[in-house]
Amino acid sequence: MFMRNLLFCFCLFLCHAAQAENVGPNLGKPAPEDLVKSWNIDVFPDGEGLPEGSGNAVKGKQVYETYCFSCHGVEGSGGSADELAGARHSLTDNPPDKTIGTYWPYATTIFDFTRRAMPLNAPGSLSHDQLYAVTAYLLYLNGIIGETDSMNAQTLPEVKMPNREGFIRIDAD
Repeated sequence: MFMRNLLFCFCLFLCHAAQAENVGPNLGKPAPEDLVKSWNIDVFPDGEGLPEGSGNAVKGKQVYETYCFSCHGVEGSGGSADELAGARHSLTDNPPDKTIGTYWPYATTIFDFTRRAMPLNAPGSLSHDQLYAVTAYLLYLNGIIGETDSMNAQTLPEVKMPNREGFIRIDAD
């Protein structure tokens, strides 16, 4: 009798488990392939994933003053959001200044982060030209490029950031 009950419980468990695999929470619907593709906007340090477009610091100043100034302050000096330029301390000082020029290892990361997250009230709303321009302006404010240097998919990955070697690479191999 015990074995029969045990076998019955085991079969009941298997039936329930098999049924549970096919039942989901029925939330939402599968995303169309074109929508998923539009979300794939990764930009890598070597520039892979950068779109067409270009801009320089002169144009970027206008973009900055329109979309960034209210949070990041005059010339990236900080406000309600972090400072982006004008570091007075290095990373080894106490306290350190983590600006774009002292901390970020790749210029492409500026473009990628700005495209995904800024402006705070409308992320993803800037055009590619505006993104290249404001990236150039931030690089210029940090003394990394010249005011009229054009940033685009070819030139941005070539920018050597001051803290390029400041991170330790950990390979998952």
